[in-house]
Amino acid sequence: MTQDIVEIYPDGACKGNPGPGGWGVLLRFKGREKELFGGEQGTTNNRMELTAVIEGLAQLKRPCKVAVYTDSQYVQKGISEWIHGWKKRGWKTAAKEPVKNADLWQKLDALQAGHQISWHWVKGHAGHEFNERADQLANRGVETLSA
Repeated sequence: MTQDIVEIYPDGACKGNPGPGGWGVLLRFKGREKELFGGEQGTTNNRMELTAVIEGLAQLKRPCKVAVYTDSQYVQKGISEWIHGWKKRGWKTAAKEPVKNADLWQKLDALQAGHQISWHWVKGHAGHEFNERADQLANRGVETLSA
């Protein structure tokens, strides 16, 4: 990985779906790391996965080259493939239904605009060091709700 790329490792967790949820994100750049996490009541796993990416990208204060490593195919396929059709159809699915989590997809779409982002899917719970840390952060986010 070249030193000029910000690496973002987001993850979401939910205890019940819907239920209390948490998000966590690990950012890495030039040997430095930043960890963030938070939680929400009455949410879904997909909303927490999206929130983690949004919170990570929101940390970037200037245009960057970014590599996002997510274990969520929903996020990876949504932002890389599905979003183009949703936007053309006015945030409706191919079945003419409203896109779920459109508020978060729109936020993510706006945040990604200034950056060069490559989206990568990684297998979750498979021992990938940084994905495992993001998972721990997301679970800490859930724990903040009962603290």
